[in-house]
Amino acid sequence: MSALILFDFDGTLADTAPDLVAAANRQRTRRGMEPLPYEELRPVASQGARGLLRVALGFLPDHPDYEAARLQFLADYAAGSTQHSRLFPGIAELLAGIRERGLAWGIVTNKVTHLTLPIVEFLGLDEHSATVVCGDTTAHAKPHPLPLQHAAQQAGFPTNRCVYVGDDLRDIQAAHAAGMPAVAAAYGYLGQDEDVTTWAADATAQAPDELWAAIEPLLPSDLH
Repeated sequence: MSALILFDFDGTLADTAPDLVAAANRQRTRRGMEPLPYEELRPVASQGARGLLRVALGFLPDHPDYEAARLQFLADYAAGSTQHSRLFPGIAELLAGIRERGLAWGIVTNKVTHLTLPIVEFLGLDEHSATVVCGDTTAHAKPHPLPLQHAAQQAGFPTNRCVYVGDDLRDIQAAHAAGMPAVAAAYGYLGQDEDVTTWAADATAQAPDELWAAIEPLLPSDLH
């Protein structure tokens, strides 16, 4: 039997931060504020509206203007989510290599479906992905194991023949809870001052071109 390699989306397969940061800065310009530097907002790109609005506007969910800002951010992001988002260098070759080896790959993200699928399709990932599980596909999002379990089932693999790759502690927690080895994508949108070595990942890739070397030893032993 083959194996299934599952990937987080934002910050792991795709560099979506430029469009996320642009949408966050649009909330500042709407209020007459200067845009923040890209480098200041990139580390919270994986945290979505909650993280980006916290840094861009200083809004927490209990702020009276938070919900209106969140809805405007999501609308602005949806309108421009494919302007600058691209696969990380080497990812297209990695995914092609996975298929050439007779393995399957899929996507498990906490990003909701209506924001995920347009980018997945724009990047041409929908043609060969065995499964795409989004934040609203199942009753729970990561770090709960259910999205990974659902992806494995949908693609036709037991969880012990899967590996998960992600750039957030929640990804590693979800993988281990689902019974999958996990690879930390240390090149992704790590939180500010985040120490990836504390995540207890089974392997770490410092760059996309290190992913296969991190993944291969974690595959089922009959594939080595």
